[in-house]
Amino acid sequence: MADFFSELKNILFLDLETAASTHHLEELPERMQEEWHLKASRISTDENMDAAQLYFEKAGIYAEFGRVICIGMGYFSYNPDLDQLQFRTKSLASADEHEILWAFRDILEKKNWTLCAHNGKEFDFPYLCRRMLANRIPLPNVLQLAGKKPWELKHLDTLELWKFGDYKHYTRLELLASLFDIPSSKDDINGSEVNRVFYEDNNLQSIRTYCVKDVVVTAKIYLAFQGLPGDMDLQIIDLDTPEQG
Repeated sequence: MADFFSELKNILFLDLETAASTHHLEELPERMQEEWHLKASRISTDENMDAAQLYFEKAGIYAEFGRVICIGMGYFSYNPDLDQLQFRTKSLASADEHEILWAFRDILEKKNWTLCAHNGKEFDFPYLCRRMLANRIPLPNVLQLAGKKPWELKHLDTLELWKFGDYKHYTRLELLASLFDIPSSKDDINGSEVNRVFYEDNNLQSIRTYCVKDVVVTAKIYLAFQGLPGDMDLQIIDLDTPEQG
């Protein structure tokens, strides 16, 4: 276990939750509203949904029109006294995107992390880069992509690992969790409800809980990819709860 942990301990598993930049389309600057109307004309497949409705439903997935409201993360540690693998989780959640991104940047700069997310290479990592730059935040080294060879990037993606080179194949995190008999993270809300829960319910705590659960599921899937049994003894430690820190 100790040899395995020496490689595992440097992986930071993460998941993002994002929302539209503003509650309503008309709250955007005029130039950005014009850009959204152009975007909406290209992506809309529902003739009954106008640009404002589409903005509320879809803007959060586009970094130019969305913002990060929660970053969930987790990393493995090993307790040699108990011979037990532990997974420590933490989250950054706020209506202040700049605050979240600066705090996350500090975390990334304190250790030579390898990042891991499900579909991270197509969504989480580029979204973080774009939103950091939009907030005038210098990119941390692990997110500096320019001039690096593919093998120099310290990025893992559980979706890419599952593809085994089949680039047409997309597999949802929930499907992999079901396949490997890992408990679902979708017991309270799901990704399509995040924008509503943030703006209409004002319930950032539910979003935080959902985000961290996705991180745990991603980490357990990564363990499953290493051939480890699903019922192995794994202690989850929530660092957002003071008594578990």
